[in-house]
Amino acid sequence: MTHDRLDRAVWHALIGRQASLARRHGKAMRYADDVGLFAAMEEDTPEARRDLVSLILPGAQIVLLQPGPHVVPEGTEAVLLTEGVQMVLEKHVPVPIISGAVELGDADAAEMLDLAQLTKPGPFLPRTHVLGTFYGVREQGRLVAMAGERIRLDGYSEVSGVCTHPDHRGKGYARMLSHIVARQILARGETPFLHAFANNTTAIALYESLGFRTRGIVSVTILKKT
Repeated sequence: MTHDRLDRAVWHALIGRQASLARRHGKAMRYADDVGLFAAMEEDTPEARRDLVSLILPGAQIVLLQPGPHVVPEGTEAVLLTEGVQMVLEKHVPVPIISGAVELGDADAAEMLDLAQLTKPGPFLPRTHVLGTFYGVREQGRLVAMAGERIRLDGYSEVSGVCTHPDHRGKGYARMLSHIVARQILARGETPFLHAFANNTTAIALYESLGFRTRGIVSVTILKKT
């Protein structure tokens, strides 16, 4: 199975399952400003690049996540040009449930944002949690770990937002929560996938232990207007 649709996962998500969370300008789309920074073009043409620039708010950024060379349209400046890996679950490896995981929602949004800002698992905004189902672990009432879903297109959902408070690392929470999210995606008849920075060998090793395998390299391009 080649999983070709994942080459343009953001685009397929925004024209499909997550269309209600999208903003569009011509041949470019992005997630709503308070939901996500990811954007994509229908095709890489001068017109689509101009449309993409129109979606960047003053003082804000967008993120492109796709195979191939970095795209830096005229009128933008690259904040970050780096490589990531895209991984797909090949064989689900069961993981012991070591602690009670609770489903998170609107009432937990502020705590989720605080945890993400502290641990930086990737772009996380005030309403990122509406992209899919998130689970967390609480200790003494405090949210100390979470994981959930981000990019969702037909047949696929991305495991994302995996993070643990620095004071609670080494307890296996990230592994357990990633397993729980992947398990629920499989239960819907979909394929779990995810992204990680190519130099984050710790995270990649964790995901490999869960049965994920690297499908390919992606360009991670963060842009702002000049």
